Amino acid sequence: MQHHFLNFPYCFNSACSCRNMKAQPECFPCFLRQALQAAKFSSLSEDIQKRILQEVMEKLLKEDWNKTPPELAHIAHAVVRKYARGDPYAKVKKESNDLALSMYPELKKIVEKSDNPLRTAVRIAIAGNIIDFGALDSFDVKKTLDDVLRRKFRYDDFEKFKKDLERGKRILYFADNAGEIVFDKLLIETIREMKDYQITLVVKEGPIINDATLEDAKYTGIDKIVDEIRFIGNGEVGIERNSPEVGQWIKEHDVIISKGQGNCEGLSEFRGIFYLLMIKCPVIARYLNGNVGDIILLYR
Repeated sequence: MQHHFLNFPYCFNSACSCRNMKAQPECFPCFLRQALQAAKFSSLSEDIQKRILQEVMEKLLKEDWNKTPPELAHIAHAVVRKYARGDPYAKVKKESNDLALSMYPELKKIVEKSDNPLRTAVRIAIAGNIIDFGALDSFDVKKTLDDVLRRKFRYDDFEKFKKDLERGKRILYFADNAGEIVFDKLLIETIREMKDYQITLVVKEGPIINDATLEDAKYTGIDKIVDEIRFIGNGEVGIERNSPEVGQWIKEHDVIISKGQGNCEGLSEFRGIFYLLMIKCPVIARYLNGNVGDIILLYR
C-alpha cells in the first residue's frame, strides 16, 4: 500500500532529509498541560502549580526545540518530580489496569469468535490506545472499543503485518500506556497462536504520565507471555527511544510493533516498524495526513 504524507518538518517520506519528528508549536501548550495535570494529580498547592509551570517554561526556553516531543515532555515531568511525592499517576494507572482487566474476558471471547482473530486483536489493541493521559484529559474506553471494531483504518497495512509475522521469529513490541497493555496482552496472545515466537516487550524504566512500566506489566500479567522485557527512559533514568541502543534492538528483531503516539514520535528516525495507534492530537494528524480519531496500522 502506498501512503501519501504531507511535506512536514518531519515526514514518513523516505526521500525527505528530515528523518525524525520535531516538536511543533502546538506541542508546547501540551507540555504545560501535562505538567499541570501531574501537579494536580499530586495534590500540590496552586502556588506550587504556578511555580512548576514557570520552571517548565524557563527550561523549555533554554532547550533545542528541534528535539522530539517526548524528549521535551520529559523536561516538564522532571520539574514536577522535584515537588511531587511518588508517581502522580499511580492511582489512575491502577484504575486503568483494573478497568482493562475487567474487560479482558469479554474481549478474549470477541477475538476467539472472530472470522479473523489477528485483525480483530489488532483493532482491540488500537482501541486500548485511547487510555492516554499524555494526549487527553478524559476518555471512554468502552465507547471507543465499540467504535474502533467497526471503523475503517486511515492506513491499513494488515496484510504486510500478517505476512511479516508468518515469516519472522523475533518480535519487538513497544508498549505505550498502563491499561492499554491489557489490550496488548490480547494481541500478543493471538500472535503466539500463529507459531512459536521470541517476543521482547519494551516498557518505561521509570514512571512518566500513565506510561506502562515493569510494575504494570507484572500487575496485568503480560510479563508472563513474553520472553524478555527491556526498558526505555522516562527522562530521569534509562535510554531514549531514538538512541543507538534502541536502533540495535530494532536490527536484532524481525517484526517491530510500536504502540501509540509517543512511540511514533520517539521512534520516527528508524525504519521497518509497524505503528498501531489512534490519532489524538492535531500534530500527529498533520504528520500522518489524517484526522483526529483515525485509527492507524502503518508500516514505515
